[in-house]
Amino acid sequence: MTVLQSIIIGIVEGITEFIPISSTGHMIIAEKLLHIRDSEFNTVFTVAVQLGAILSVVVLYWKKFFDFSRWQFYVKLAVAVVPALILGALFESKIDRLLESSTTVVITMLLGGIVLLFIDNVFKNPVIHNEQEVSYSKGFIIGIWQCIAMIPGVSRSAASIIGGMQQKLTRSAAAEFSFFLAVPTMLAATAFKIFKYIKENGRFTAEQIKILTIGNAVAFVVALLAIKFFISMLKKHGFKVWGVYRVIAGIVLLIMLFTGYLKS
Repeated sequence: MTVLQSIIIGIVEGITEFIPISSTGHMIIAEKLLHIRDSEFNTVFTVAVQLGAILSVVVLYWKKFFDFSRWQFYVKLAVAVVPALILGALFESKIDRLLESSTTVVITMLLGGIVLLFIDNVFKNPVIHNEQEVSYSKGFIIGIWQCIAMIPGVSRSAASIIGGMQQKLTRSAAAEFSFFLAVPTMLAATAFKIFKYIKENGRFTAEQIKILTIGNAVAFVVALLAIKFFISMLKKHGFKVWGVYRVIAGIVLLIMLFTGYLKS
């Protein structure tokens, strides 16, 4: 992977991380179109670059993250991240294989789009309007929903927001909790990937460190701009507009797959 390629992937990640269209799925497709070969380092990059985007949440919601008097906030996130830690450790090798599959992304892009077209009509009459009203049990269930996104193309934000709505959170409250939950989730995933890579390969090269740093920095800046846009769109239009996008994108990718322009 070159520096230019890492910048492009960082932009893709920053734009798509908080939108329910799957940032991982878009990165996998972008990497295929850029002819970035599958490698252990590129798998690490695909996971680690998401942390750069996720850290924009800490900046935008810094008062929430650094209000240590409200310890329940941190406990809720810890409880909610447990399912991802367990399932991620159990199925890590299978998840890594899926990260190399364009076919998986195309299928989940289409199916996820169909779900988003109708999901706003499924969960109605929310009663929870902010994070303080989310119980530990509800946080844990939202964490289980988030695990569906271990399948590339599903979208972590979509899965956890829908999980929040299923637990009677408003769309905006579910979106914010999803953003908060992303921080420990991606921090743990990135730390695990980096530790494993160093254990098996000794260390990152100076060029690899540069690529990781630049990709994360770009994803962070772009995500800062994208996150407020998504919340505004979600409040005004719900999920349907993203469902339409996913279906159209899925059909285009399916055609590209069958014509050989996109490698499976």
